[in-house]
Amino acid sequence: MNTIKTILLTISIMMIGFSCAKNDMNSDGIELTGVIKEQGITTYQYGTHTLSGYALRSTAVNLNDYIDKTVTIIGHKVEGYPVDGGPDFIEVEKIK
Repeated sequence: MNTIKTILLTISIMMIGFSCAKNDMNSDGIELTGVIKEQGITTYQYGTHTLSGYALRSTAVNLNDYIDKTVTIIGHKVEGYPVDGGPDFIEVEKIK
């Protein structure tokens, strides 16, 4: 009986540990400062704008309003990128 309790306790502790680690890995928040440029034709074909070597997109902010301006963006990395040798892909949530 004590063996079963020990096994169940061990499994419970392991599950809690794995779920905490998983949440930490998903936090890809990023803050970058630079000049936003409109993105032209690229080989990697994602993003609408660039900043300091990153490809950007946003549903929260109109990035066209900030072209050729120095800004600080706050966002997160888009899962599954970079591809085809392209840059990291950032979803912009806010601009300072």
